[in-house]
Amino acid sequence: MEEPVEDRLCGKVRIACGFYSYNLRDVFTWRLLKTIVMGQVLSLLICGTAVSCQYLADAHVETPMLQSFLNYALLLLTYTTVLVTRKGDRNIVQILKSRWWKYLVMGLADVEANYAVVKAYQFTTLTSIQLLDCFVIPVLMLLSWFFLKTRYKLVHFVAVGVCLLGVGAMVGADILAGRDQGSASDVMLGDGLVLLSAVLYAVSNVCQEHTVKNLSRVEFLGTMGLFGTLISGIQLAVLETRAVAEIKWDFRISMLFAVYALCMYALYSFMPVVVQMTSATAVNLSLLTADLFSLFCGLFLFRYKFSALYIVSFVVITAGFILFNAVPTYQALPEDPVEESADRAAEGPSDYLLAADRDPQRTEMLTAVAAL
Repeated sequence: MEEPVEDRLCGKVRIACGFYSYNLRDVFTWRLLKTIVMGQVLSLLICGTAVSCQYLADAHVETPMLQSFLNYALLLLTYTTVLVTRKGDRNIVQILKSRWWKYLVMGLADVEANYAVVKAYQFTTLTSIQLLDCFVIPVLMLLSWFFLKTRYKLVHFVAVGVCLLGVGAMVGADILAGRDQGSASDVMLGDGLVLLSAVLYAVSNVCQEHTVKNLSRVEFLGTMGLFGTLISGIQLAVLETRAVAEIKWDFRISMLFAVYALCMYALYSFMPVVVQMTSATAVNLSLLTADLFSLFCGLFLFRYKFSALYIVSFVVITAGFILFNAVPTYQALPEDPVEESADRAAEGPSDYLLAADRDPQRTEMLTAVAAL
């Protein structure tokens, strides 16, 4: 017996929004819990870099390129060395012959994104940076839509909105607590640098997701270490030679540089693992809590004032992150499919959609999408 038109329409709306036949057991899986925990580990690593930067700033040490250079140099010594020792097509020479310019663009975007956001603190306020830095998420979703063919549902846009509400609560708490650090010497320039940084981070993250999901994590980190060291080294020599010479080195300053470099190295090494499990957009949503961890550390280390809005912000951002990951995204069908093998030709549209990710929990949703 054919089901009523109203039921068919409701079913299609549920699928389009992402709310298909899920129960709580389908949503709150061990995979989701692991994703949440790993995302918060990344936030804690960013917190470590923020705290060490704050102590370095208090010691009148402002050398962002030197700090970035140390991170890229560690990546070079480990992951690039692995690529050098490999044989065949996975060797660094063969990789650079075929796609060196892609990794050059990726490394340049990453280095300049780090530099631009640090430089912005000299011209605009912390509140502006926290708000405008969220611009990376819509840019990342847009780039993922066009270049990675990622397709989002209504629930994903709602989840992003929830996370941004959490950021708004955090900024509101900062204002109430009078914590509006930074400068206001040239707000337009500072805000422009933050927006530029967000766009460059989005470019770098899309390149990262494509590389780790289609090639390998070691290739991404090895090429990032190679080009990141080269680009940041040149900028360091041009921009910060005098600032580095003026550093009064002692054990405390050396340890702060070491903590920063190790936290950044761990962040860059661990982040591709989380991106491979989820997506670059999901990872950036989880990183919204990094400022909150820095604030919680600041309560004890820098005498920041506490506000209940910080707790509200953390809960709201986490809820948005869970909502985003509860409904998987999928890869769109290519407009001009290449020739497929006999096995691939025998597969239906729903099977092709599952090619990028064989997670059995996605089968029901993707099959329904293909049927539409």
